[in-house]
Amino acid sequence: MANSIRDVASRAQVAVGTVSNFLNRPDRVAEATRKKIESAIADLNFVPNASARHLRSGSSRTIGLLVPDITNPFFTEVARGAGDTASENDYTLLLCNSDEDPKKEERHLKVLIEQRICGLLITPSFEGLAGVAELNRRNIPTTFIDRKAESLEQSSVSMDDFYGGKSAVKYLASLGHTSIAWVNGPLSIAQCASREAGVMDSAKEQNVKINKFQVNQMRSQNGYEVAKNILESTSQVTAIFCANDLVALGVLRALLENGKKIPTDYALIGYDDIGFSASASIPLTSIAQPAYKLGALAAQMIINEVENGKKFKHEQIVFKPELVIRASTQALRK
Repeated sequence: MANSIRDVASRAQVAVGTVSNFLNRPDRVAEATRKKIESAIADLNFVPNASARHLRSGSSRTIGLLVPDITNPFFTEVARGAGDTASENDYTLLLCNSDEDPKKEERHLKVLIEQRICGLLITPSFEGLAGVAELNRRNIPTTFIDRKAESLEQSSVSMDDFYGGKSAVKYLASLGHTSIAWVNGPLSIAQCASREAGVMDSAKEQNVKINKFQVNQMRSQNGYEVAKNILESTSQVTAIFCANDLVALGVLRALLENGKKIPTDYALIGYDDIGFSASASIPLTSIAQPAYKLGALAAQMIINEVENGKKFKHEQIVFKPELVIRASTQALRK
């Protein structure tokens, strides 16, 4: 049986309340008493029950992070940035992955509430906003990552996806491409909707034809499968723009297997600029997002809100993505 706080108190010959103070507010315990308690803890190999402390205090130093797809290296980098910042500030990060499934997202939110998290970082689905509202009702601070907060009473760190979609099409048009395949994810994902809006706006300005293709999930295999539809299309597509790099890398693999040359037969652009993009068989041109920075900044914002309470001023920070040009794009040969 595990030793309890009472066992530590008995061993150190101090009151239970003194041991509790040592664990939660060590500055209130005299140095000589601290040494006695430390010795008792070492002798008994005592491990404090964090869950019990959280139940008594009603909160913890644990931050929840809920992402839609941890297999996407973009969100892996977001988690790394958030985790590093949390650790530097003596907080713990609890990572959950929804797999872009609203029901799984809802279950994770309930578990995080039960764990008495002090704050939440989330990239929510459209349906997930209801769960976020429940967190607000419970006064649990929430910061959105990669999605702009809809309320001035919440913080967010996001990207200008409209600008990202627009800049990719503008760049392809500058290379002479006038028929572009646009491979997007579900429009219920806010980022996908914003990127498509930018694509269509730029297409109108540049007099470019957009041929829309869609995948249900934004993963490499989905890109590989949709490439068949692009190859069978009667449209004279000369360039392909994908809503993320994983999809683009799947498209790239399928095109190469079908004897197509990149960028001679098709120019190809992805989105996110994940680490794999630069080291692909043909280095991928991409719209870059600072994933690590997004996670780190969001974590710092939620920590500041937790520690400053009502004095904290909410912010909605929006970054502009950058075009990174590599070997997968070139000017159209006429």
